[in-house]
Amino acid sequence: MGGPNLEVFKFGLYLFVPVFALLHFGDPQWYHNNVLPYKEHLFPRVDENNRRLLTDQEAIRNELTRIKAEKLARRMQREKESQEQVPPTQPSQGWFKSWW
Repeated sequence: MGGPNLEVFKFGLYLFVPVFALLHFGDPQWYHNNVLPYKEHLFPRVDENNRRLLTDQEAIRNELTRIKAEKLARRMQREKESQEQVPPTQPSQGWFKSWW
């Protein structure tokens, strides 16, 4: 097969890669520079999330009506655009005949 030199090289590589990964990614400065900003981007602090939550019933109802109105407006816009883009259709011949 490869001989003793290849086995020594593979053994050294098998030891070097995990040790290097631990030394590189375990560095506190690397963690501070690369992980913490991304963590704060993905998971905002609890006080920022709770500040945006609505607490009274009237505000929740107003927000729900606003969201429903926005969804309805988007749906109407989408239907209007799809009606403008649809060419006049021919009578259907069935799904099997349309392949031939």
